[in-house]
Amino acid sequence: MGDTLENKQKLSQFLIIAGIIVVAFNLRPAITSVGPLISTIRDELGMSNWSVGLLTSLPLVAFAIMSPLIPRIANRYTNERVMLAGLVILLIGISVRSFSLISLLFLGTLLVGIGIAICNVLLPGVIKEKFPLKVAFMTSVYSTSMGIFAAAASGLSIPLANNIGLGWQWALTVWALPALVGIFIWASLNKQEKATKSMKVAFVTSENNAIWKSALAWQVAAFMGLQSFLFYVTISWLPEILHQYGLSMSAAGWMLSIMQLVGLPASFLVPVIAGKLKSQRPIVIVNGVLSITGYTGLLMGESYLVMSISTVLIGITLSGTFALALTFLGMRAKDAKQAAALSGMAQSLGYLLAAVGPLLIGLLYDLTHSWSIPLLFLIGVSSCVVLFGMGAGRNKYVLE
Repeated sequence: MGDTLENKQKLSQFLIIAGIIVVAFNLRPAITSVGPLISTIRDELGMSNWSVGLLTSLPLVAFAIMSPLIPRIANRYTNERVMLAGLVILLIGISVRSFSLISLLFLGTLLVGIGIAICNVLLPGVIKEKFPLKVAFMTSVYSTSMGIFAAAASGLSIPLANNIGLGWQWALTVWALPALVGIFIWASLNKQEKATKSMKVAFVTSENNAIWKSALAWQVAAFMGLQSFLFYVTISWLPEILHQYGLSMSAAGWMLSIMQLVGLPASFLVPVIAGKLKSQRPIVIVNGVLSITGYTGLLMGESYLVMSISTVLIGITLSGTFALALTFLGMRAKDAKQAAALSGMAQSLGYLLAAVGPLLIGLLYDLTHSWSIPLLFLIGVSSCVVLFGMGAGRNKYVLE
């Protein structure tokens, strides 16, 4: 009897870890797969640069709108059921946007954003509850898992669309497969939750409201938003920048993939290192220097060597700052309830800010017909990431 119970507990623990990792697989490919194909979609559907930038901005708007609501929804229906619903919505969104109609393209993109937003907000709270003593390590695991599939999606988009002949529609649809796997795992976890009634995390409304009065929470939100601004702008427009500098779109897509791959060690190491430090300010400074240097390199030189070095530096800092932002959601909170409230607030404000990025940079390029002004703007944003990171990196809790 004891062995049976122990085996069930081990299976449940395995499913939770697998569920976290598979959800992480789904958090970026549906977005990062678009960047290398953005010019193909633009030309085939007759869209302008600023409007095609909405394909990256629209999910972020969904993140901003949905993030404050998700903890309350999870409180009513449980994490497992809401996470499962998020994966189903993501699957539907990926399928709908693959039709060659602008209306369905934007509708599907919006659904993709809603599905990812649900999973984005719930994961920090789930980790804080299920692994309270291993928040940094589990954040490392899921941020690294996220980075692997994000990089794969960027690198494979052009080969799937052109070399294999799937076209941009099926090249985007391929990324529905991880969502399907996630649906099966979280359906199983949902059944376990119904049987045991022990998986639910309560999100207290007063804490959800109080978090908006915390200066530290605002700093965490600004840090998350500005680093997300940099990430989604880079995912959307780096291939176009490199293409204008002389690379083929296929090579530019692989450079985008390499950018994310070189950041994987940072995705894993930054949360682990952050967990060992009382203040995370040194990590903020190092990442800031790398970011400013990387974007300055793109601005100053068009040689292949300079492009390569700049891309590597940008990849390291984008992965490092994102992993640190996720770590802040757990480290700046005392428990799972606070982590969920902070996650909802930070991702709401953060992604609202990030949503402006691809659209604004596309508009700046349309107005100037040069990447110089957009890149100068990104250097300024990198400086602001450091500024707010210095506040978010303090050894404090949001509601103390």
